Amino acid sequence: MPAPTTRELLWGTPDRPRRGPKPSLTLERIVTEAVDLADAEGLASLSMARLAERLGCAKMALYRYVPGKTELTALMLDAALSSPPENHTDPADPESWRAYLREWSGTFFGNAVAHPWLNELATGVRVMGPNELAWLETALAVLDRSGLTHAERLDTVVLLLNHVRGMGLQTGTAGTDLEGELAREMTAVFLTQADRFPHAAVALAEAVPGTESAATAGRDNALDYGIERILDGVAALIATRR
Repeated sequence: MPAPTTRELLWGTPDRPRRGPKPSLTLERIVTEAVDLADAEGLASLSMARLAERLGCAKMALYRYVPGKTELTALMLDAALSSPPENHTDPADPESWRAYLREWSGTFFGNAVAHPWLNELATGVRVMGPNELAWLETALAVLDRSGLTHAERLDTVVLLLNHVRGMGLQTGTAGTDLEGELAREMTAVFLTQADRFPHAAVALAEAVPGTESAATAGRDNALDYGIERILDGVAALIATRR
């Protein structure tokens, strides 16, 4: 019997009969352990041999469930994304789409930060899984009565995703403060180069934690700022269609 394809693994395939005792492994357990491994050690550390070691089984036992790393990472991506926020928009409220897309973007960002390897897998031509497609579907659905064309709705979602993913890459792992760390590293440079780079010096100075300027400048706000400006532009376009 041929090995299941990525599409079959993501979207289901007829049950394959198995003989003998009930296996100790399950595909769900394998994927969960693979996600935990990637979270802890990075995607580069993930291998079928390393995963088998963590699961306490022979490497060849994994191939009964998943043909290889390509199929495994596709399952990991869909599992890490989980489900999008519930669509709670009010059809009677023409502005409810904005609140939902704000929540949608923030939730996706949280997933990207919790699983830093997620962005690396969510690129290129590939089969999208049910969770990933659900993220797309719900975002498109809330714009159904907006007056935007289907292509414009899709472009809106892609624009939000690109912003959120980009911020996820810049933020790093949860609990880190890359903005503050960059400002601290560059402080010595700007003490001598502020005349040459005055705008950059002032902007980064406001990011240094503990300073009065950092407390009042809205630091760490690039994610929300970008989301709001994107939604402002979409709202302006929607207004022209009404």
